[in-house]
Amino acid sequence: MNTWKTLVAAAALGVAAAATQAQELKIGYVNSERVMREAVPAKAAQAKLEAEFSKREKDLTDLGARLKAAADKLEKDAPTLSETERSRRQRDLVEQDREFQRKRREFQEDLNTRKNEELSAVLERANKVIKQIFDQEKYDLIVQDAVHWSARVDITKKVIDALNAGK
Repeated sequence: MNTWKTLVAAAALGVAAAATQAQELKIGYVNSERVMREAVPAKAAQAKLEAEFSKREKDLTDLGARLKAAADKLEKDAPTLSETERSRRQRDLVEQDREFQRKRREFQEDLNTRKNEELSAVLERANKVIKQIFDQEKYDLIVQDAVHWSARVDITKKVIDALNAGK
């Protein structure tokens, strides 16, 4: 009977020790989407991309508008055109549309590549800041992009502030 009481007492002490240890666990949460939306380096990267690609985007928009105008003109003029002239214009439009689609695909691929480069650089800086906070404030765990979290463990603002300060 004494060994039974000793085992129960030991188990109770173990549970109490585990509960005490769990209370001392320091956990943080970082919302990466918010960091990428609000941090100055992320905004600078976005502005850099817009500046870099705005001219090409405008050129594509203008080309698309010219192509649509040519298609509308062909549709309007089609009844009065000879068969050979209508066929020639249709072939020209198809070729121009193919070229337009190719340029648009290239633009999108270039934009996506550059966006990934810029955002990964910002993310790398953010991860360094998170690691510094982890080490300096002695966190046990920092989680990014959780489904649910408490405002009590949210350190996103601290990360954004550190990024904005250039640390």
